[in-house]
Amino acid sequence: MNEPEVQDFHTSDLRKLTLKKVNVWPGTGRRSGGSKASFSCPHVFLCLSLFCWVGSLLGHPQCLDYGPPFQPPFHLEFCSAYENFGCCDRERDNSIAAKYHEILDYIDPRGHKLCGTYIKDILCQECSPYAAHLYDAENPRTPLRYLPGLCFDYCSEFHFNCRSAISLLTSDKHIQECCETNKTRFCNLLRLHDEDYCFPNVLRNTALNRNLGSVVEDRRGCLQLCLTEVANGLRNPVLMLHANDRTHRMFVAEQVGVIWVYLPDGSRLEEPFLDIKSIVLATPWIGDERGFLGMAFHPNYKNNGKFYIYYSYMDKKQVEKIRISELKVLASDANKADPHSERNLLELEEPAANHNGGQLLFGVDGYLYLFIGDGGKAGDPFGKFGNAQNKSVLLGKVLRIDVDGRSPDGKPYRIPPDNPFVSDLKARPEVYAYGVRNMWRCAVDRGDPVTKKGRGRIFCGDVGQNRFEEVDIIVKGGNYGWRAKEGFECYDTKLCHNSSLDDILPIFAYGRNVGKSVTGGYVYRGCESPNLNGLYIFGDFMNGRLMALREDEKTNRWKNQDICIGSTKACAFPGMIRSYNKFIISFAEDEAGELYFMSTSYPSAYAPHGSLYKFVDPARRAPPGKCKYKPVTVKIKSKRIAFVPRAKTVLDFLNEPSPTKPPKRSSTPPGATPPASSKKSKKMASSKIKASTVKPALSNKKTLKTEAGGEHHKPKQKQQKVARASRTTPAPSLPKRKSSQLTEAKKLLPKKAAQAKEKLGRRRKESR
Repeated sequence: MNEPEVQDFHTSDLRKLTLKKVNVWPGTGRRSGGSKASFSCPHVFLCLSLFCWVGSLLGHPQCLDYGPPFQPPFHLEFCSAYENFGCCDRERDNSIAAKYHEILDYIDPRGHKLCGTYIKDILCQECSPYAAHLYDAENPRTPLRYLPGLCFDYCSEFHFNCRSAISLLTSDKHIQECCETNKTRFCNLLRLHDEDYCFPNVLRNTALNRNLGSVVEDRRGCLQLCLTEVANGLRNPVLMLHANDRTHRMFVAEQVGVIWVYLPDGSRLEEPFLDIKSIVLATPWIGDERGFLGMAFHPNYKNNGKFYIYYSYMDKKQVEKIRISELKVLASDANKADPHSERNLLELEEPAANHNGGQLLFGVDGYLYLFIGDGGKAGDPFGKFGNAQNKSVLLGKVLRIDVDGRSPDGKPYRIPPDNPFVSDLKARPEVYAYGVRNMWRCAVDRGDPVTKKGRGRIFCGDVGQNRFEEVDIIVKGGNYGWRAKEGFECYDTKLCHNSSLDDILPIFAYGRNVGKSVTGGYVYRGCESPNLNGLYIFGDFMNGRLMALREDEKTNRWKNQDICIGSTKACAFPGMIRSYNKFIISFAEDEAGELYFMSTSYPSAYAPHGSLYKFVDPARRAPPGKCKYKPVTVKIKSKRIAFVPRAKTVLDFLNEPSPTKPPKRSSTPPGATPPASSKKSKKMASSKIKASTVKPALSNKKTLKTEAGGEHHKPKQKQQKVARASRTTPAPSLPKRKSSQLTEAKKLLPKKAAQAKEKLGRRRKESR
C-alpha cells in the first residue's frame, strides 16, 4: 500500500572508531586497534569482478536506504556539494560533519590542510546521488563497502599523502593491515568496475548529471516511471477510492458489485465493505460494460457516513437500467456498508448494453456530478440529433445535483440554482454539460500543493467512435460536440456544419494509431514524486498505453508525452516492477494524493486477473520524512488477509541465474506481461475465448472482441534470506548492533516467487 518501510541506513552509523592520535605524513601512520571488518582484502576484488555485470547494470541514482535521491529541504553546511540533490538531509549532514571533526581531532595539525579535503570528500559520498553504487549497496550478494569507490588516480593521491588516515576512516583490521603500506592493493580494493561512477569521475560526467533529478526519458523521449504492485486477484477492478476521513483506507470496487477495504499496511479485510452482486447486472462476456461502475463518498462522510453508487441492473420487466443510489455505512462497523440503507436517487433506461458511463464524483462546490453515456450503439442514432445533443434527455450528459435535500417536485435531490439550463424549458435542469459520448473515468484536480492553481478542474476521458479518443476539461454549460464532432473533427458532417462554433474542444485527442479506448486519469498532486506534480496521467484500455499531458502555462496548451514503465536499470529498486496487465480499466488517487491504476490481463467481470499498481518516479523522491502521515485508527472486526505479491520485481529478475539456453523471443509489447509456457494455461484461455463468443462481445466502454487469455499465477514461494558475500570467504562479523543494521538493509532486497503468465492475444470487433 505504502512504500516499503526502509530503515535509515548510513555507513557512518556502522563505524564506531577506537581512535588514536596519528600523524598523517606519508609512512608515519599507526594502525588503530579496530578488530572488526566488512570484508577481507584478498577476496573482495574477486567478488566485485564476479558481479561486475550487476554493478554495471545497476549504476543509477540510488541512496544507501535503497531509495531515489532527493532535494534536501534545507541548506547543507558541510557536504554542500550535494545540497541541491543527493541523499542527505540536514541531520545526516550534521552527523557527517561531526564524524569529520572527530577524525581531525586525531590527526596531527600539520596534516589538516593536506588531508582534510580528502577525508571530507570520502565521508560526503554518503550524500552522493550515486551513494548505493559507490558503496556497492545495490547488489545484495556483495559485502557492503565501508569506503566508497574511488577512481584509481584519486585513490593513489590519497594513499600517497594520507595513507595513515585509512585507520581513521574504517575499523576494518584487514584493510588496515594489508593496505596502509600497499597502494595498489588498496586502490584495487576500492576500484569500481565502471569508471564512470567512481569518485570523483561521477561528479564530472555530464552524461550522468545533465538531467539528474528529472523524470528519466528514454531515447524516444518516453517518460520512465516504475510501479509497485499493491493488490491482485481482483475481478475487473473498476475503481479505487478513499473516504477522505484520514484513515487512509482504500476501497476497491469490482465490476461484479463487490467493494473491498484495503488497510494502510497493505492487507485486505476478508469481509467486503459492500456486496450487491446479486443485484448488479454483470456477465462473464469479455469486455461487457455493464456492472458496478461508479462510487463517490460524500464530502462529509466522516460525520454522516453517506456514499453513492452507480450500477447496471435489470428491473422486474426485464428492462436494463442504470441506477444511482445513496447508502450509509453501518454505525456498528466502519468497514461495512448497510445494504438496507439504499435510497434511489435516479434511474435511467439503457437503450443498449454499451456506453453506460459510470463516473460519480463530488466537485469542490460540494455537488454530485454524474457522467452518463449516450445510450449505446454506434453513432448515437437516437432522434434527429442524437441523445447527446438533446438537452431534454439525460443520456450523453454531465449532470450536477445537490444530494443534501429534495426538490419541490418530489425528486430525492435538489437542483443547484446555478445549473446552466435551469431556465431553459426545453432542457432538463440536472444538465451541467452535454454533447458527450461515453466519458470513462473523470477526476477532480486537487490543485498545486502550494499555489492551489488548477484546483477544482474536472478532467475526463471521452471514448470515441471510429477515429479519435479525447481528453476534456468540463466547464459549466459546455457542449462537447458529440455526435456532430469526434475529437477535433466532424463526425456527422451535416450536423457539424449547422452546429454552433463555440463547442468545447478537447485539450488532447489521439487517433487509432495510438489507441482505441481512452481511460481518463488524474493530475498528480501527491508528495512522494515531486517531478510529477501537474502531470495529467491517463491511458488506453485496449493497448495498455500510458500517457501524460502537461500544461504550458504561457500558451494554455497541453503537451503530450508517452509514459514507459522504466528500464531494468531505472527500476532497480526494492519492490519495483516494470510489467503490468495490459487492459487499463481505471486510475485512482489515495488520500495522500499518490497515483495508481488498475488493469487486468483478461477483461471479464468474473475473471480474477486484475491488479492495482502504484506509480513511482525512480529519478527523484521527496525528502525522507516529508510524506509521513499517521492514519486514524479504525476498529477492525473482520479478519485481515496479508498481501502476497505476484509480480516479479526487477531485482528478482537480476538475481536469477543466467539461463543455459537462450530465451525464446516474445511477441508481447514492452511493459506487458510475458506469456506463460503452460499448455494448461493456453487451453484454459482458449476455452474462455470460445465461451465468450456465444454472446456479442462488448469492450469496456466500446465494442471489443479479444482473444486475451487469463493470467494464472503461481503461489508466492517462501521468501529466502539472501546470503551476503556468498562467493567470498566470510568476513569477520560486526558487533551485534551493527551487524543487524547491515542484515536489515540487505533484507530489503528479497527473493520473490516466480510468476506464471499466460499469452495475451488481441483482436478488436466493431459491432457498430
